[in-house]
Amino acid sequence: MNVIDTPARTNPPERIRFKLQGRSVALDSRTHAARGDLADVSLAGVLFSAHYARAVELTCVAAGAPLLAAPAANARAVSELLRGEAFHALDITTDWAWGFCGHDGYVGYVRREALDVLEAPTHRVTAPCAPLFSAADIKAPVADCWPRNALFAGAENGPFIATGEGFIHARHAQAANRKETDWVAVAEGYLGQPYIWGGRGHHGIDCSGLVQVALGQCGISVPRDTDLQREGIGFPLPDDAPLRRGDLVFFPGHVGIMTDGDTLLHANAHWMAVVAEPLADVVARLQADHADPIIARRRIGA
Repeated sequence: MNVIDTPARTNPPERIRFKLQGRSVALDSRTHAARGDLADVSLAGVLFSAHYARAVELTCVAAGAPLLAAPAANARAVSELLRGEAFHALDITTDWAWGFCGHDGYVGYVRREALDVLEAPTHRVTAPCAPLFSAADIKAPVADCWPRNALFAGAENGPFIATGEGFIHARHAQAANRKETDWVAVAEGYLGQPYIWGGRGHHGIDCSGLVQVALGQCGISVPRDTDLQREGIGFPLPDDAPLRRGDLVFFPGHVGIMTDGDTLLHANAHWMAVVAEPLADVVARLQADHADPIIARRRIGA
């Protein structure tokens, strides 16, 4: 028998492995646009990511568009864009855009069809709902209804404001750069609107959304969520300080606005609407779950 010598098998050389490493810190994902594969380029010196992107500023062209936690129609709403508000997109697919809202930096996903190129607004809706007429005639068909605080570009056309999509009556809008002076009165204008988690006024509104949009119409930018508002709006009041109009009262996961020393205006899930009721009633109702439901009281201004 002939024996054929074969070379001894040797183990393959060890694979050279590389690991991407970099500086990274814990950031609030609600207001810092970073996910597993991508981050806003403005975070490059703070947060390590495999890829960075520079945001493209777009405009919400839907009457209202939910800001979602995930790119799925059944995902939880975390906030809402109103017509004319800016959205800074970092990743755009056929159906979705991921990025952050221009007015507060809140991060999430928006349907791509709700966004278009950047538009410089000239007017702001002041009515609870402004019909978008298909012609400059109050008897013309209504194509849509834009919510209070929606922004749009238009030009005066008799008693109407002509836009690229239709006509808004001049009594339902004002100049975009005009600011309100009484933010509590602005909030009171939402009385009766349905409570919707994540809403900012399209079909409904939530507690922190009410605070944000009311102050925003007076030129005061504030964060979106109650915990962020508790840390970032005004200054804390001593426990024995009497409450007055405009003070904010914070509860676990909730916030309301004092309209006077005794009455709380708030969007809430108990009544499923924006209501004004005695603060004492709210406290009594919440004491079933929290022995001391008021966790903070803050005042804006002097």
